Amino acid sequence: MKDPDSELRVESMPQLRRPVLVASFRGWNDGGHGASMAGAFLAKTWNADKFADIDPELFFDFGSTRPQVSLVDGTVRRIDWPENSFHAAHLEDGEQDALLLLGSEPSLRWRTFSSLVTDLALELKVELVVTLGSLLADVTHTRPAPVTASASDANMVERLGVMPSRYEGPTGIVGVLHDACRAVGIPSVSLWAAVPHYVSMTASPPAAKALCDRLATLIDVPIDTDELQAQSDVYVAQVSEAVAADEDTAAYVEELESRADDLDEDADLPTGDALAAELTRFLREREQDEEGDDSVARDDGP
Repeated sequence: MKDPDSELRVESMPQLRRPVLVASFRGWNDGGHGASMAGAFLAKTWNADKFADIDPELFFDFGSTRPQVSLVDGTVRRIDWPENSFHAAHLEDGEQDALLLLGSEPSLRWRTFSSLVTDLALELKVELVVTLGSLLADVTHTRPAPVTASASDANMVERLGVMPSRYEGPTGIVGVLHDACRAVGIPSVSLWAAVPHYVSMTASPPAAKALCDRLATLIDVPIDTDELQAQSDVYVAQVSEAVAADEDTAAYVEELESRADDLDEDADLPTGDALAAELTRFLREREQDEEGDDSVARDDGP
C-alpha cells in the first residue's frame, strides 16, 4: 500500500530473479529523446508492470518542471505531475529479470533521490544498474547511432568489456546515481548514444535502437528492435529530405559522412560524459550568440 508520508510509494514488491535495473531520464541526459524512447520501448516490449513511484513533491521545482493539465473524456481536467516510476519485467529469455526506472531528471535533492533508488535496488537484490543516456554530437543521421559504454569499477570494465570512466566535469542525475551505486557496492554501467545535433528537436529512433541493441549484448538478453528499425528508416528518410532542401546543411552532413568513413573502426569514441560536457559548452556558446543577436536587433530597432 502507498504510504502518504513516504517518498517512495510501493504498491507491492515483485519477486525477481537476479534483477538488472535499467534507468532512463528525460531532461539533460536525453538528447533527441533517445534514452526516454528506449526506456519506453523496453517497458512495452517486456510487458513491464509498474509497482512503485517516487513522490515528485520533494524532488521537483514545479516552476521549472511544470505539471501538465489534460482533459479526460473532454470534460474532466486532470493534472499529470512529473513522475519517476519503477516497473518490473519477468524476462523469458536469459537467467535474469529486469527493473525499469522511467521518468524525468529531478531538479532537487539528488542525493536523497539516488538513495531511494539504491535502497530499493538493495532490497530487491539488483545485481547491475545500467543507465541509458543520449546526447547531441557531430554525427550524421545516415549512419547507425554510435554508443559508448563505460564503468568506474575496474572489475566491471574487465568483465563486461566496457571503457573505464575518466570524465571530470559537470554531470546530471545519471552521474550522481552511479556514484550512489558505487557507495553501496552495486555495479553500474553507463550507456550513451550520440544523436545528430542538427536534428536535436526530433525524437531519434536510431539512438533508441542503438541503446537497446547495446543493452541486449551487455545483459545477454535478446531484444527484438525491428519496430525501432522501421521507425529509424522513416526517420532517416524524413531527415534526409529536410537536409536536401538546405545546401549548407547538406554540405555539412556530407562532411560528417566523410569523417565517419575515414574513421578507423577501432578508434576510441569519447565517453558519454565527455560528450555531454561538450554539449553543455555548445549550448552555452549558442545562448551567448543568441543574446548577442538580440542585442544587435535592439540596437538596430527604432
